[in-house]
Amino acid sequence: MTYISHSTAETERIGEELGRRLRGGNVVAYVGGLGMGKTAFTRGLARGIGCQSRVTSPTFTIVNEYDGPLPLFHFDMYRLPDSNALFDIGWDDYLDRGGVCAVEWSENVAEAIPADAVCVTIERCGDQENWRRITITGGDEL
Repeated sequence: MTYISHSTAETERIGEELGRRLRGGNVVAYVGGLGMGKTAFTRGLARGIGCQSRVTSPTFTIVNEYDGPLPLFHFDMYRLPDSNALFDIGWDDYLDRGGVCAVEWSENVAEAIPADAVCVTIERCGDQENWRRITITGGDEL
């Protein structure tokens, strides 16, 4: 599915729609450059799965955890050199905890991303600063 977002609020709404369809164990792998709206999308995703916490970028912490009916583990792989570093911080443990793992900069750890992950690609669209093309693929069970 492909969506066109004209604002941060629309990007969050699209994330929320996806969040409502996710189940425990799903991995959402983001692809998109700096400032494309991955964290905004995750704010919506969190609302969609029932997390009420304030969602912020995990750039410096690597992973933020949000409680809810379905926990959300929000990763930022921008600073990790490879998949081995992800396994070193307990990736397998997060996968086993039954929540949703949302992974920014997933291309940096591609070898660790499950084949059935939902891929969300966010890229600039048109000539407006806030316009985004959001393409969601994979996640056959959704």
